[in-house]
Amino acid sequence: MSGLDLNYSEVEEELRANVRALLADRAPANVTLARTEAEQTTDLALWRSLADELGVTGLPVPEELGGAGASWRETAVVLEELGRAVAPVPFFGSCVLATAALLAVGERKVLSQLASGEAVGALTVPFATAPGPGFPSGVHADDGLLSGTVRHVADALVADVLLVPALAGDGTPELYLVTGAQVEPMVSLDMTRQLAVVTLDRVEGVLLASGAEAAAAVGLALETGAALLASEQLGVAEWALTTTVAYAKERHQFGRPIGGFQAVKHRLADLWVLVSQMRAVARAGADAAASGADLPLTAALAQAFASGAAVTATEEAVQLHGGIGFTWEHPAHLYLKRAKSASLALGTADRHRARISELINL
Repeated sequence: MSGLDLNYSEVEEELRANVRALLADRAPANVTLARTEAEQTTDLALWRSLADELGVTGLPVPEELGGAGASWRETAVVLEELGRAVAPVPFFGSCVLATAALLAVGERKVLSQLASGEAVGALTVPFATAPGPGFPSGVHADDGLLSGTVRHVADALVADVLLVPALAGDGTPELYLVTGAQVEPMVSLDMTRQLAVVTLDRVEGVLLASGAEAAAAVGLALETGAALLASEQLGVAEWALTTTVAYAKERHQFGRPIGGFQAVKHRLADLWVLVSQMRAVARAGADAAASGADLPLTAALAQAFASGAAVTATEEAVQLHGGIGFTWEHPAHLYLKRAKSASLALGTADRHRARISELINL
């Protein structure tokens, strides 16, 4: 993994500032908390702002297709800020998983729609699906008609198009574009990223790729997703660190700020080290996704570390906030739930550690 660039460029920092400012204005904690109680938990108005005002929905898409012609590195910066705000938008499902699959197969029309934010896409696999050997087998194709049920699909509730991996009658992997599936909400731990059940009953699909090309496209989308999910997890952990440090400075006990007590200082210092390590891992994942160099191994390393680290950071935030941290009115529980659900997404840490051992022939 030599040659990895872990630094942020000036362009990336400017992008971060713009995204953070928009989220602070349109998605403050009280607004996000209130939305979790609404029937429509996804903030489609915020989604339109991200697409129309900042143009971040098509960062890795070539300019001739309506994208920004940037890379996955810039997408990772956006994911950091979305994680920091636990923003309830379908960015990960549409702009990472679905976009990566469409880029792999060279589909142009739908890719352009996703890049502009005109349409939302979703890769129809269980969100817990890990990269690696094996093709999703929940859907079967019979002369272009798809049947099957896929549970725990991220961002499918608001998706206009679904990318559906399916197995042909002879077991050949295929990838279809579908617009007519039945999609129903599930009870989700993460209330800012609701999962769904997708049911197909002889639904017509448009074949995008078959055989090795379809398998490679789905595999690349999952690997790219695993590498970039670490950036979202980093944003969640950074919120936990900065918010908890600020609280420790202002919360007084026994006549002094609680941050002045040695036990609290040590826990915050350990948290700072953990988040710093996460940043290096997440940047490595973003750079590998952009360059393609050592992506399978770097993605596995990113998730093997970032999954548990984000959960630890948010647990510390809840505990060090004391009583207020356990209340429904404080946003800490949203971050803990995002961290915990993300630790199960695209493969658990132990699955990624097992894959690392396979990739390096341990």
